[in-house]
Amino acid sequence: CEMCKSRIEKAAKSVKGVISAKWDVKAKVIHLDFDSKATSKSRISKAIANVGHDTEFDKALKKVYDDLPSCCLYDR
Repeated sequence: CEMCKSRIEKAAKSVKGVISAKWDVKAKVIHLDFDSKATSKSRISKAIANVGHDTEFDKALKKVYDDLPSCCLYDR
């Protein structure tokens, strides 16, 4: 949903070195532009997991996931 999109993009953009982050709601893929000298996919992934969204690299803490709005819950 748009809340998920906003939350995921905001989390990614909060990482120093991320230039842009665009979440494709339909494809469930994030498109990133970042300075690899300033950050890494791992740091960005952790930031996204910290706001409740699992990534291919990191799983969100259960409590954080459980606190997401019901429309943002997904099959884990």
